[in-house]
Amino acid sequence: MDLRAEPIATARLLLEPLRTDHAEPMAAVLADPALYTRIGGAPPTPADLRRRYRAMLAGPPDPNEAWLNWIISAPEPAGTVQATVHTTPDTAAPAADPPSAALAWVVGTPWQGRGLASEAARAMAAWLARNGVRYLTAAIAPGHLDSERVARSCGMAPTAEHQQQERIWRRTAPAARPRW
Repeated sequence: MDLRAEPIATARLLLEPLRTDHAEPMAAVLADPALYTRIGGAPPTPADLRRRYRAMLAGPPDPNEAWLNWIISAPEPAGTVQATVHTTPDTAAPAADPPSAALAWVVGTPWQGRGLASEAARAMAAWLARNGVRYLTAAIAPGHLDSERVARSCGMAPTAEHQQQERIWRRTAPAARPRW
């Protein structure tokens, strides 16, 4: 699959495709230990993020998957949005499922409560739909009301499915013609 992140602009934000030089400013954005109370872990160092970003930019080993990552700039870095896009091995087959994407987002503590995650996630979801991605999912920890609001703003609804104790939210997007 040859789908690559492109810049996406909204009224207030620029979603910039991830680069390794985002590591230093993003370490500051992700420095609040409170961000990790639901997801576990600890704030990453710039070196941790450089390693992680290099691996992300190298791409997945599965040719039927794409890792798309953006930095939310408002105008300074404020968080991230990401999509893991999956296609079936033979998308030319009549029974092949349309591409799907698992979405995720995080906004640094100082920028929370301003609607940035919802605005960024909606822009990413719209970009994905324009690029042929029909199904969207997100895994959200029970009781994480802010993330539930972000998912709802993207048209997702909770399902009965769970993955690692997180509820799966899902949306079927309008069919669009892929550009790739």
